[in-house]
Amino acid sequence: MTEHPQSLPDRYDRTTILLHWLTALLVVLLWGSAQIIDFFAKGPPRWNMLGVHMTLGVALTGVILVRIFWRLSAGHRLATVPGMLGLIARFAHLGLYALILAQLALGFANAWVRGDHVYTWFVIPAFDPADKVLRKDVGELHDLFANLILIVAGLHAAAGLFHHYFLRDGVLRRMLPQRQG
Repeated sequence: MTEHPQSLPDRYDRTTILLHWLTALLVVLLWGSAQIIDFFAKGPPRWNMLGVHMTLGVALTGVILVRIFWRLSAGHRLATVPGMLGLIARFAHLGLYALILAQLALGFANAWVRGDHVYTWFVIPAFDPADKVLRKDVGELHDLFANLILIVAGLHAAAGLFHHYFLRDGVLRRMLPQRQG
C-alpha cells in the first residue's frame, strides 16, 4: 500500500539530511585528497596522506551503509516529483548509490591489489605483486568511478538548483537543514 502524497512529510528528517550532506562532504574530500596524494614525498608523508584518503573511504562506507539502512527503515518518504523529472531523479539517486558502492568496493580492491601502507601503522599486503596489469586496471576503474560520481553528483546538485531557482517547487528546501527561530 502506498501512502497518499498529502500524508507524506514535506521535508526530510534530520538524520536523512545529515547523512546526505555528510555523504556529499566525504565524496568531495575523497576526490580532493586523491588529487593531491602524489604531491607528497614518497615514504611516510605519502603513506600518511594515503591513510587519510583510506580513512575517509572507510568513513564513507559506514555512512553509506547507515544511510541505506536508514532509508529502507526509518527515513521519511516524500512525495516524488511527477512525470519524467521524477523518473530521472529516481534513476539518478539509484545511480549515485550504485556508483558510490562500486567505488567503495574498488577502493578496497585497489588497496589490496596494490598493497598499501596505512599511515605508518601497517601495510596491506599486495594480492599479487607481479600482476601489474591487474593493479593498473583496478586503479583506472577506481579513478573512472570517482569522476563518474562527481559528474552525476554535479548533475544532481544542478537539478536541485534548477528546482529551486526555476521551478520554485521546494524540492531543494526539503534537503536543507531547517533554520532555527
